[in-house]
Amino acid sequence: MSNFEDADTEETVTCLQMTLYHPGHQRSGIFQSIRFFNREKLPTSEVVKFGRNSNTCHYTFQDKQVSRVQFYLQLFKKFDSSVVSFEIKNMSKKTNLIVDNKELGYLNKMDLPDKCMIRFGDYQFLVEKEDGESLEFFEIQFFLSTRPLLQENNWLPQKPIPECGSYSSCSTHNNSPIEMGDNEW
Repeated sequence: MSNFEDADTEETVTCLQMTLYHPGHQRSGIFQSIRFFNREKLPTSEVVKFGRNSNTCHYTFQDKQVSRVQFYLQLFKKFDSSVVSFEIKNMSKKTNLIVDNKELGYLNKMDLPDKCMIRFGDYQFLVEKEDGESLEFFEIQFFLSTRPLLQENNWLPQKPIPECGSYSSCSTHNNSPIEMGDNEW
């Protein structure tokens, strides 16, 4: 028998391809710590954190508007399935995360669709999952877009996230002054 016949079959690895956009990425160096175009191999047990704290986050953004830990991705396998999936959890107390049309508040999580748009503040991430067989490793590959992803990918127009961080927490009632009598408080 030759070494070729004895060699293990190489498993394919699930890959998350993430295209990032921020309007100020060129002048501010927001993405300077992210290695674009390279596939990074990670163990499936890894919880991948995104945020501004380089001590706790795997991928950091040089931006004070980003929370120390903004969100995380974790791989899992559904019951009776051989395909791995990811869940996303919002870890920011001040800014909600939008995944496609779903708004995630602090500590809310959901299954990450195979293709989706993640947004918070001015950040836009187009995420596409490429299925693989390995249960030991997965890969993440980053790309940079110079144009807004919502327009480039014909995503449905969305309302911007208000400065208060959530549509539901912003006041929608009339904010005009109310006349009161002397004895009314």
